[in-house]
Amino acid sequence: MAPSTALWAAGLLTLVSNIRAVPVVSETTTTVFLEPTNLPSPYAISHHNVTSHGPYDGPPATTTGALSTSILAPSIAPAPPPPQIVEYEADGQLHGDQPMPFTPSGGIGTNGSKPIYKVASDFDYQSLALALYHEWIELDLFHWGLATFSDEEFEEYGITAEDRHLLQHMADQEIGHASVIANMLGPNAPKQCTYNYPVSNVAEYIDFNQKLTRWAEAGVYGFLPHLNSGPAANMLLQSITVEARQQLIFRQFGGQFPMPEWHTPGIPQSWAWTLLAPYISSCPYNQTRLVWQNFPALYILNQPNPARINGSAVWNETTGGYANTLSTEGIPEDELCINSEDELSDCKAAVSQNRTVPLSYPGREVFLKWDAPGQLVGPNNSYVTTTNVAEPKFAAWLSQLNVTYTPLLNVSLDDRTAYTIQPNVSTWKNNPAVNGTMFIALTDVDLFVTPYNVTMVNPHVAALAVYQAG
Repeated sequence: MAPSTALWAAGLLTLVSNIRAVPVVSETTTTVFLEPTNLPSPYAISHHNVTSHGPYDGPPATTTGALSTSILAPSIAPAPPPPQIVEYEADGQLHGDQPMPFTPSGGIGTNGSKPIYKVASDFDYQSLALALYHEWIELDLFHWGLATFSDEEFEEYGITAEDRHLLQHMADQEIGHASVIANMLGPNAPKQCTYNYPVSNVAEYIDFNQKLTRWAEAGVYGFLPHLNSGPAANMLLQSITVEARQQLIFRQFGGQFPMPEWHTPGIPQSWAWTLLAPYISSCPYNQTRLVWQNFPALYILNQPNPARINGSAVWNETTGGYANTLSTEGIPEDELCINSEDELSDCKAAVSQNRTVPLSYPGREVFLKWDAPGQLVGPNNSYVTTTNVAEPKFAAWLSQLNVTYTPLLNVSLDDRTAYTIQPNVSTWKNNPAVNGTMFIALTDVDLFVTPYNVTMVNPHVAALAVYQAG
């Protein structure tokens, strides 16, 4: 069993306090050095290798739907910005007394109060519980790939023994990430589950990894600045920066340019949970339930396929909805970029790959199909997809610092199909906003939102998916 939050906090304090002063005396001065003694390490959380994988085939769940209490309103009404931010004069001068030398006034958690590394609200708890679900699946997924695919299968894609050691190391990193979050949550923190992965070969496995680590990373960026507990946010920040590096590594393993975007987007928690839940098969009895919404799946019928030399010339080459993971099934050998002898179109694992044929481009017609609500998803099929939207009208492209809307065309509510046009927008000059591993949601309004309040669009979301723009 994991140590309690109190023990974790005590362990951190012990690490800080268990240092003794050692005087070194010369003829003229006495210098004191701080010498660490035997510093104890907090226990890593108990974990095991998951032995069962595949879709859930157990009895119907006795409890279904998201965790809920009394709901005050169908959506949160807009409010004016905080006056202290509007009124502050950003002129480079100091406007308040300094609490100590070389320190400006202001800031949060800077008044000398002792940090407590635990959640401080329902918002904190549910957000960190979601993050822990992600750490658990990554711990299993990284190990599962190494156990499932042979060295020869990895080598075929240019993933060497050293690369596989890196993959093992990234799995070990998840032990630390899970330990930090579980200790901040306490004894009811979510436990390891069983999982179902939509992959059958190394190319699909790597693609699913790079997509999962992107929405896990983006999910934390979305809620991190909103946490009530600054100390918890600080701990989580030190984990999610490693997660970002993992996502980059998986793009490199897949022969993609490591970081085409200039800014990594943040997404709402319900988006991250929607994308994750279908790949969790079952969880232990009395597992902590989440409050977040599960939106219907959005299928991108011509999802760009990084396994192809021409990744945009595709139709129905994914393993399913939500992640829209690439599929290599039925693609002729001479159209797979792994077999290309041209260095400008091959996609073996590399530090960087500059491919001449882009995965997507402005003006591309993107064909869409979405599920009806009411599908059972997630652990033990105990969560239910929901939406308030009767008729989607827009595609919301969430990438970098933007949410850009394009109208849905040729909408069929009977077939739940439509298409839209990939927009030609830039975050900055020479920086296409639609790029990298990003997100598309179908909405019924083109609500103006920005990175800090993108959650406000949730009541208007009809379906959701990952889009492989670059």
